[in-house]
Amino acid sequence: MEKKKVLFVSQEITPYLPESEIAKIGRELPQGIQERGKEIRTFMPKFGCINERRNQLHEVIRLSGMNLIIDDTDHPLIIKVASIQAARMQVYFIDNEEYFQRKFVLKDKNDAYYNDNDERAIFFARGVLETVQKLRWAPDIIHCHGWFTSLVPLYIKKSFKDNPLFSDAKMIYSIYNDDFSNELDNKLGKKLAYDGITNDDVSSIAHANYENLTKLAIENSDGLIMGSETINSNIKEFSNKSEKPILTYKNSEDYIDAYSAFYDDILS
Repeated sequence: MEKKKVLFVSQEITPYLPESEIAKIGRELPQGIQERGKEIRTFMPKFGCINERRNQLHEVIRLSGMNLIIDDTDHPLIIKVASIQAARMQVYFIDNEEYFQRKFVLKDKNDAYYNDNDERAIFFARGVLETVQKLRWAPDIIHCHGWFTSLVPLYIKKSFKDNPLFSDAKMIYSIYNDDFSNELDNKLGKKLAYDGITNDDVSSIAHANYENLTKLAIENSDGLIMGSETINSNIKEFSNKSEKPILTYKNSEDYIDAYSAFYDDILS
C-alpha cells in the first residue's frame, strides 16, 4: 500500500530557531510521523537570524526562480534546504531578500511587530504551495503550526481546490498559545485576492488580528489540534462550535502517536 504523505508547514523549527513549544513540535513531529511509516515534507520561513553556514543551508536552484505577485509587486521566491541528519529528514526554507533577510523573526529590535508581517505570511503560504507543486508531490494531510501559517488553509480550500495535487488533501490546523496583540495591515483581504478567493472569503479579516486570522484558518480546516494546554478562550469556544473534528491537548510523551491516529481518522 502506498505511504500516506504529510506536509508540515511550521512557523518555527528547532534547531534553526530557539526552542519553543511550536519549534519543538516542528522538529520532533515530522520525524515521529516518518518513523510511523508516512512520507513527509517540512517547510518553514528562512528568517534572517538563521545561520546558513552553521546549519548547512543551500539553495535549490531547480525550485527557485519564480516570482510571486503580492499587491501588484513581484517578489522572487528562493528555496533553500537543510538536513537534520539524526532525524533523516530535510527541511525546506522559503526565502526572499525583502521579506526575510532581517536579524529578527516577527518583531524588530525594539520588540515592535514588522509592518509587513501580512505580506510575509502571504509570501510564505504561497511559496510553500508553489514549491510543493514544483516537487509534484501530492500530500494527503497538510498540517500547519503557528499563526504565521494561518493563510495556508484558505489557499488550499479556495485557490488550489481544483489543483489535482491538493484537491484531495485534508487540512489540519494546530492551535497554540501564540496570540499577538496588534493588527496586521487592514488591506490584507485585498492583498489575498487571488484565483478563487473572493471578498466574501476574507470578509472576516477586515480586522486582521490574531483571533480573526485563527478563525479563518479554522473555517478552512478539516480537523483541529489543540497544540497548547492553554489557548485563547474565544478561539477555544469558536473551535468547539465549528463542529470540526478536534484532538485535545496531548503531552510530550503521547502526542506523536495521537496525531498519527488523528491523521488516519481524518483520512478514513
